Amino acid sequence: MNVIFGRRIKSFCGRQSSIRQSVAVAITLSGMFALLIVVLALQYGANRAEQYTSIWHYKCDGGLCKKVLITEQDTNPVSLSVCQLTCGDGGTLWPKPTGHMSIGKTVVQFNPDNIEIVGISTQTVVGNLLQKNIARIKENAKKLGGPVSLKTGGTGLTIHFKEGLNSSSAKLTLETDESYILQVITVNGQVEVYVTANTFFGARHALETLSQLIVFDDLRNELQIANEIYIIDGPKYPYRGILLDTSRNYVDKETILRTIDGMAMSKLNTFHWHITDSQSFPYVSKTWPDFVKYGSYTPTKIYTSEMIREIFDYALVRGVRVLPEFDAPAHVGEGWQWVGDNATVCFKAEPWKEYCVEPPCGQLNPTSDKVYEVLEGIYKDMLEDFQYPDIFHMGGDEVNINCWRSQNIITDWMQKKGWDLNETSFYLLWDYFQEKALEKLKIANGGKNIPALLWTSGLTSEENIKHLDPAEYIIQIWTLGDDPTIGRLLRNNFKIIFSNYDALYLDCGFGAWVGEGNNWCAPYKGWQKVYDNSPLQMIKKQGYGNKKHLILGGEATLWAEQADSANTDSRLWPRSAAMAERLWTEPDSKWHHAEQRMLRHRERLVERKIYADSLQPEWCLQNQGSCYA
Repeated sequence: MNVIFGRRIKSFCGRQSSIRQSVAVAITLSGMFALLIVVLALQYGANRAEQYTSIWHYKCDGGLCKKVLITEQDTNPVSLSVCQLTCGDGGTLWPKPTGHMSIGKTVVQFNPDNIEIVGISTQTVVGNLLQKNIARIKENAKKLGGPVSLKTGGTGLTIHFKEGLNSSSAKLTLETDESYILQVITVNGQVEVYVTANTFFGARHALETLSQLIVFDDLRNELQIANEIYIIDGPKYPYRGILLDTSRNYVDKETILRTIDGMAMSKLNTFHWHITDSQSFPYVSKTWPDFVKYGSYTPTKIYTSEMIREIFDYALVRGVRVLPEFDAPAHVGEGWQWVGDNATVCFKAEPWKEYCVEPPCGQLNPTSDKVYEVLEGIYKDMLEDFQYPDIFHMGGDEVNINCWRSQNIITDWMQKKGWDLNETSFYLLWDYFQEKALEKLKIANGGKNIPALLWTSGLTSEENIKHLDPAEYIIQIWTLGDDPTIGRLLRNNFKIIFSNYDALYLDCGFGAWVGEGNNWCAPYKGWQKVYDNSPLQMIKKQGYGNKKHLILGGEATLWAEQADSANTDSRLWPRSAAMAERLWTEPDSKWHHAEQRMLRHRERLVERKIYADSLQPEWCLQNQGSCYA
């Protein structure tokens, strides 16, 4: 019995051992299979990862592009630039369109070397300008990848310009229609673009918008373009400008050209050139060549007719007018030493604070006949060099009455006319100057009137505004945005341009250049302040919303006491672009709705070699919605 039992036990134990071995084998096979699955999955993921340059991609979520890891479920991962095309209000466009906008959710690879235009002859004035803009699209698209080698291939573009486009005229005025319709469809794998516009400027803006819908896909190293687009767009205000002062410090031609590039990218249309002041006279006048000899900082820091023509032609291609300013009767000095006849007074007067706002002092002498002879020649030269613009800036700011009062040659002349020496009489003297200068401008313009711009000044006060005719003058407001002068001008039916220093003086917020502390208009104006500076809201607050037709627009200003070629880009950009959207779109919303597009537009400026200030760490750009106050 024990033997039999023992044998059964032994037999059972043997079977148990066999079972354990079988289980072990099964477990081993199962583990190997599971491991194989893991290895294959990892290999699959690795193979997928090798298809792309990053393990991250983006998904649109609540109007923001959210950064997530690429998984095997992501059959078509999306780069940040492609995500931004359609995610959020306005997508990637700057400025935001004012009319209908729809952009499809899909993109196709784009070949920048394959673009043709249809519907307009390149032998016409406008056709030639548009062809140059096509060349810009090609050039700028190729810059998007930076040093990365772009993948070849992709679809081309056929750009159709529809009937109605005036092909013979390309002169920008305050009445020019800058609106456009842009439609993009894909037919048999070819992207067809249709542009509807009445003028070159509208068609150029359409091409600028198109260029912003071409992006670099850094997951695939390809250029991509949105392939279904319909946009109706046009500006709210006809005057959208930047003032650049090139007299306090010289700004070289290359920097001016970059400034115009940034303007074109942001659909700004007026480069206001403050070309002379009391510190220097770098403008080469053909009639009076001694000005630049006496007044330039060095013989090379000048602006010749040839340089101005190059800048003018460059700006025209980019839809920008070049507006000259000859500031008078104040803000003169260097360069005038040769004129004689007491043409200037108070030049380098001391102590300077008694005679001007900054050194060196200097004003024209309104009683000198030589002054008006010289002005006529300068106006003639400028109008010719700047291709007879539709408007001209006469300056007219910061006249110091005390300077004129201190000069016997002036006070004697006034008394001979039967005027007393009260302040009112000195405004009569200023009015006398202004009338004679305006007449010389008309003569220089071939006997035709030309609207003149003036800064707000003592002449726009309640007592003196009667000296100015709203049919002759446009007023540029540089004082505060709540200045009662704004309402006074509107009541008197003056057209106005906003450059209120509490938002649009971009030289503010740095150290003082005379004395210590901060400069006079501190603090620094961030892009948010600039963006929220609404001309419409400013006049509504003063109760003049019914006068909105008198608002021509606005202008960011860069006075150059502390700026030159080295830092012009960073002072202007991207803050000027913030103003550009305000003036193009006049949005109901404030800056935070535009933040992601602003960050993208700043990157776009840098991609095109405009050295715009950084606004946030790049982490904020890649993690949208995370950098909030």
